[in-house]
Amino acid sequence: MKKKFLYTFVLLAAVFSCSDDFTKISPIGALSDEALQNAQGVDLKLTGAYARLGGTGGWTSSGDNWWFDAISDDAHKGSTDGDQANLFDIEMMTWTTANGYFLGKWQGLYAGVNRANAVIDLISQVEGADFTNQLAQARFLRGHFNFELQRIFGNPAYISEENYAATEFNQPNPGPIWDKIEADFQFAIDNLPASQDSPGRPTSWAAKAYMGKVALYQGKHDAAFGFFKDVIDNGPYALIAEYGDNFRLAGDNSSETIFSIQFAADKGQSFNGNLGGTLNFPGGGPFNSCCGFYQPTQDLANTFQTDASGLPLLDTYNQADIANDAGIDSDQPFTPHAGNLDPRIDFTVGRRGIDYNGWGTMVGKDWIRAAHSDISGPYLPKKNVYYAGEDGNRGTGSWGQQRSGINYHIIRYADVLLMGAEAATEKSSPDLAAALDYVNQVRNRAKSSTYVLNEAGDAPAANYVIEPYASFADAAFARKAIRFERRLELGMEGHRFFDLRRWGNAGAVLDAYIVNEARALSQANFPAKYKGYKSHYDLMPIPLDAIDLSGNILNQNTGY
Repeated sequence: MKKKFLYTFVLLAAVFSCSDDFTKISPIGALSDEALQNAQGVDLKLTGAYARLGGTGGWTSSGDNWWFDAISDDAHKGSTDGDQANLFDIEMMTWTTANGYFLGKWQGLYAGVNRANAVIDLISQVEGADFTNQLAQARFLRGHFNFELQRIFGNPAYISEENYAATEFNQPNPGPIWDKIEADFQFAIDNLPASQDSPGRPTSWAAKAYMGKVALYQGKHDAAFGFFKDVIDNGPYALIAEYGDNFRLAGDNSSETIFSIQFAADKGQSFNGNLGGTLNFPGGGPFNSCCGFYQPTQDLANTFQTDASGLPLLDTYNQADIANDAGIDSDQPFTPHAGNLDPRIDFTVGRRGIDYNGWGTMVGKDWIRAAHSDISGPYLPKKNVYYAGEDGNRGTGSWGQQRSGINYHIIRYADVLLMGAEAATEKSSPDLAAALDYVNQVRNRAKSSTYVLNEAGDAPAANYVIEPYASFADAAFARKAIRFERRLELGMEGHRFFDLRRWGNAGAVLDAYIVNEARALSQANFPAKYKGYKSHYDLMPIPLDAIDLSGNILNQNTGY
C-alpha cells in the first residue's frame, strides 16, 4: 500500500482571499496574494483545491455522489420518509428547484472551481519559478469540478481564472461547457508527469482516462476509445488481485487507482474522513453506527444472479428474487439464497446470514433503521463501510458519527476497462473483440478473487458461480452485456444514475424498477409515493437560490 497524499479538508481560511461562496469581501485576517507568491503559498492553495474533492463538509455536497444512487435503481434513501425529507423528495421524483441537495452540490462544486482558479491565478503572479506541474494539477481539478457540474446540471456557468481574479462570479449559463472541460484536461495531458511522488495527485495517464470519460459522455465514441485504448495498452494500471481490496486499506492507491479522493481517519475527531458519507452506516448494528441511509435495492441484489454457465441473467434477473428477509424479525429463522450468485454481491450488498465486513454475520432487521419501511428494505451498504480491525479507516465526528477513511475512486481501472468496452462497441467501426476482452478481464478478476466465507471460515458463504463470456454475437448483445457489467462491478459507487441518463433510458428503467421493487419487497405504498421520471429530469434544476443570488443572470433548465 502506498502512502496517501493527504489534503486537509478543513483548511485555514486565511489562505483564501476570496471565500468559497464567491463573496467579494476578503475575510478578516486573510493572507494577501503577495504573501502567498512563493512555492509554499502555491502548495497551500493547491492543497485547498484538493480538499474540495470531498465536498464542503455536508452530505449534500458529498464527493462520492452517494445520494445520486438513491435516485437510481441501485439504492434506497433508507431511514424514514421524514428524515432528510429533501432526499426523500429526490428519490420519489417530487423534487423542486429549491431542494437543498441540489444547492449543496452546486455550491460544493463551485467551491472547487473557485479554489482551482485561485491556484491558477496565483501562479500567474509568481515570477522566476516553474509551477507547470502545479498548474496542470489545478487545471485537472477544475476540469473535474466542471465535468461534475456539466453532467449534473447540463448548463452551468463557466468561471475562468479571469472571472475569479476580477471577482466577477455571476456569469451567464448559455449552454454546455464541454470545450472548457476538454481544454483543461488536454493541458493536464500535455503538462502532467507520467507519475507523481504523491499517489493522490493526478498524472498524465489519469488525465487521458478522464478525457476519455469526457468524450464518452458526449457520444464521441471514436475519440473516447482512442484515449481508453492508450491507457489500457500503455498506461501503468492493472486490476488488483482482490476485488474487495478496492474498498479496504490494502487497495489504497494501488495499481487499480487512477484518481481517488484521499480520505483518512484521524486520531480523535476526524477532519480528513468522508464527511459527506456520515449518514451511510448501519442504523445500530455491530458498532453502534448512524444513520441507516443508503440501502441497496432488491433490484440490485437480483442482478447478481447467474445461470448454470456463470453468466448474468441479462433479461430475466427480476423474474425471480434472491431470498430476502423483508418482514422477518432477526430472531426468526431465515435461509440465505441458495442459487448461483456472482461473488461481487457480498462485497456490495450487506445481506442477512452473510459476514458483514468482518463485524460478524449480518442479523437482518436489528441492524437496519426503520427496517423494511416503504423506502428502506432488508439490505445494508458495504463498500463505504470499513472492515473490522482496520482502524486506519475508522474515524469519528463531533457528535460521534462515522467518518470513513476509505478512499473514493473517482475513476478506477475496472471503470476504464468497461468504458473502453462501451466505446469499442459504439464507435463507427465497432471492435467487439476488444469489448469482449475488456469485459472478461473484469469478470475473470471477480472469479479469481477470494470469496466471502461462511461463519466457520472454511467455505464460500454462498454458491458463487461466475465465468467470462465466450463471445459477443453482435453489437446489440455486447451493449447489453457491457451495461449490465458496469452495474455488477460498480454498484453502490455513485455511477448508476449518470449511466442511465447518458444512455437515454433512465425513465423506462426507473419506472419499471419502482413497480418491481414494490412487488419484490411487498411495499404496496411505494409506487403511490413515486411520481415518475420526467424527460427534463435528464438535467437537474439550477438551484433556485443560485438563480436568485445571481440577480437572475442564471437561467433555469427547460421544464422546471
